[in-house]
Amino acid sequence: MANSSKIEEKQLHQIWLKQDFISELTAFTGESITVLNSGDYNKDTGGPDFKHARIKIDNLTFVGDIEIDSSYSDWKNHGHNINKHYNKVILHLCYTNKQKQNYVYTSDGRKVISILLKENISGDNLKFDITLAGKKNVQRNYELKCSDEISLVSSIERSNYILKMGVARFQNKCQKIYHRLKELKFISDLESKEPVIRYELTKEFNEKEFSPEDFNDKLIWNQLLYELIFEALGYSKNKTIMMKLAQNVTLKYLYNIVGSGEELSPKLESVYFHIAGLIPEVGLINKSNVDYISKLSEDWKEISQLYDGKKFDETQWQFLGQRPQNFPTVRISGGAKIVEAIITKNLTSVIIKKFSEIHSTKVLINSIRSLFIVRASGYWKDHFVFEKTSNIKLNYVIGLSRADEIFINVLLPYFSVYFDMFGNEALSRKVLKVYNEYEQRMDNKIVREVANSLQLEGLNKKTIYAQGMIEIYRRYCSKNKCLECEIGKQIFN
Repeated sequence: MANSSKIEEKQLHQIWLKQDFISELTAFTGESITVLNSGDYNKDTGGPDFKHARIKIDNLTFVGDIEIDSSYSDWKNHGHNINKHYNKVILHLCYTNKQKQNYVYTSDGRKVISILLKENISGDNLKFDITLAGKKNVQRNYELKCSDEISLVSSIERSNYILKMGVARFQNKCQKIYHRLKELKFISDLESKEPVIRYELTKEFNEKEFSPEDFNDKLIWNQLLYELIFEALGYSKNKTIMMKLAQNVTLKYLYNIVGSGEELSPKLESVYFHIAGLIPEVGLINKSNVDYISKLSEDWKEISQLYDGKKFDETQWQFLGQRPQNFPTVRISGGAKIVEAIITKNLTSVIIKKFSEIHSTKVLINSIRSLFIVRASGYWKDHFVFEKTSNIKLNYVIGLSRADEIFINVLLPYFSVYFDMFGNEALSRKVLKVYNEYEQRMDNKIVREVANSLQLEGLNKKTIYAQGMIEIYRRYCSKNKCLECEIGKQIFN
């Protein structure tokens, strides 16, 4: 019996072609399988691995196709269960079957016997990729189920549909931003004295009609931008708690602790790190870190009396599995610099002015994006966490790639909503023009794999298409909703 962590399907194909088994093939349910003709190897086109095979199951002869998978679950994972091109399969073979299932089912509901091959193959006939002892090599596969037969849909249809999905993703972001804007207006109207946002949306909120005049308050727009930026700085693992941090440490509270003519970011770091629960106790810190952390603690003693909201705990933050540059400590430090610019440099108005005055799309992008690239300074030039000096010097707490994502996922939909709200059609169109022409610097595994599966590799750097690829994957592919996708409908129906 073979014993391996990973089996290549092509190896199984060769064994089937040669019928190189060490024992008779038998189904879980006891039927004996006799191969009269292994079929024609289908190595160039989509569909089952072998065509026109002839087999006997007990005393009955079947003519049709053979599909071989590394794992039983691949039948569904690869979309064979909804693909009409697999409706002529008469036998399914797999190397592993953890579910111990006897059958797979075709898209027309026919039941097909599934055979476990592991006990029928000699280890001498296989080449294995064995992971290092004690290590697991886990790689997520984003390949689409339709990739083998993607040529059934023309490249123009594919690219147009991805473009449509890119527009839909942008619109969804705008709707989310507008909804949060209405929430902030509703909270403001309650005239709550608490610095913390504690509320439940009421029937009154859901039935309230809003007009552009309701959103003239500059503080609401700044708070909204602040929350969205902090969410983006959190990446996938910390985005929720980063947004909650911004929702609790509101700009209204931060304006109350601003002193005239002083640098604000050290005080902001004190607020964020204490409320986030990330600051170490002063009595436990070593001498090399004492100055910075003591200063944070001194600042907090002065301003903590103005804060009576929610505090977080270190255990709520995710460090494991993140690159050190993406640690929440580093991102909070970068976020503090951006908040300082919102408060002291009127960042929102600066960006609006750039949209109004800069005509070149390329110059506009570079000019605005540069506002969100933050160089590391002071303590965070050689620290990723508190109390542990790093041998690697940190150049940026927010680099080009993250500034890229903030521009695409935050600034463009935010200012689209803003300009639409106040009827500035020219600048609203300009935002959409930038979104259409933007070529992003950031890299994304989902986008790479989807572009490869759809054979649209040349479009994956254009933001509107890259966003469309993420949208199609999130909305359909990852949820096995192939028959709701326009590309999947054509292939599987």
